[in-house]
Amino acid sequence: MSENRGSPSPERLLDLIDAMAGRPVVLVADLVVDRFLTGTPKRISREAPVLILSYQGERIAPGGGANAAANVIALGGRPLLLGAVGDDGNGADLLADLSARGIDTAGVLVRPGYRTPTKVRILGGGRHSIKQQIVRYDIEDTLVLTETDRARFVARLESWRAEGGEGLATAILSDYGYGTVEPGFLSLLRAALGPESILLCDSRYRLGDYRGLDGATPNEEEAEALLGRPIEDAPEQLAEAGKCLRETLGAGFLLVTRGSRGMSLFEAGGATHLPVYGTDQVADVTGAGDTVIGTFALALAAGAAPLEAALLANYAGGIVVMKMGTATLSRDELALAVRSDRRPIEGLQWAG
Repeated sequence: MSENRGSPSPERLLDLIDAMAGRPVVLVADLVVDRFLTGTPKRISREAPVLILSYQGERIAPGGGANAAANVIALGGRPLLLGAVGDDGNGADLLADLSARGIDTAGVLVRPGYRTPTKVRILGGGRHSIKQQIVRYDIEDTLVLTETDRARFVARLESWRAEGGEGLATAILSDYGYGTVEPGFLSLLRAALGPESILLCDSRYRLGDYRGLDGATPNEEEAEALLGRPIEDAPEQLAEAGKCLRETLGAGFLLVTRGSRGMSLFEAGGATHLPVYGTDQVADVTGAGDTVIGTFALALAAGAAPLEAALLANYAGGIVVMKMGTATLSRDELALAVRSDRRPIEGLQWAG
């Protein structure tokens, strides 16, 4: 993979970052609460061989598709969110957090009796040291959408379309398997946003059901599950794997996140490998995939080509994994990364 076909300049990427301001992105998403409980070690329990922590505090962060929305607004975009929470404390906390970030929650259903999916992480460490995750427990429920729910989503989409005109054309489906997101939404979104819309998907368990999307951002494990074999690094095999994946989904492009090996973008012209930005000694990968698809979608909404959007998403992913917990980044942080590190731009590897 040695041929360099001409990469976007840093100046072009910086212009795209500026153009992100105010760009709308529709998100149909499974909404999750990430709750973090922290404490300092006290002693070993006499009741069982477990560590007792002295409680320090707790915080929440938007998780799942809510984290993608948080990343869009942190980068200056305008997330238009469709989702659901329960009428429980976690749901109320999530709505309050999203509102505090400036995200409009009018498109979020509050379902009586539904338990808002919540991932509770318990972290321990010295009072002035970095806390390490000790255990996690999940509160999970599956939502069953009604025709009334779907009609409300469609009505909200039509309202946004009437307000936003031609500028409303990029959408994310963030499917974590909790029931809010369905493959049938592809046709609903296409009808509501128009034939020129760009529909992206991030699906934890059933990406293959979303045939007809424009692009997707699976991690390597999800892509290999869909492909049915490992993704090889050799140029010919990499390009062939991307072609099979795109044909399976009927997609124009795929951005596969590959951990410490960076990202691979598959398009009709072949595969492009983007080396990881920063270091592979990460602090926390929690929510990094949401950052990637949020940045990728917002860049496309700002007029980026898939390669340009992938470069910006690669920078964004490299920044947030150096932060603890579920994190976002600002446009200033993204611009600083572009200015200070040219290697992912100048050293792109291609497979025809």
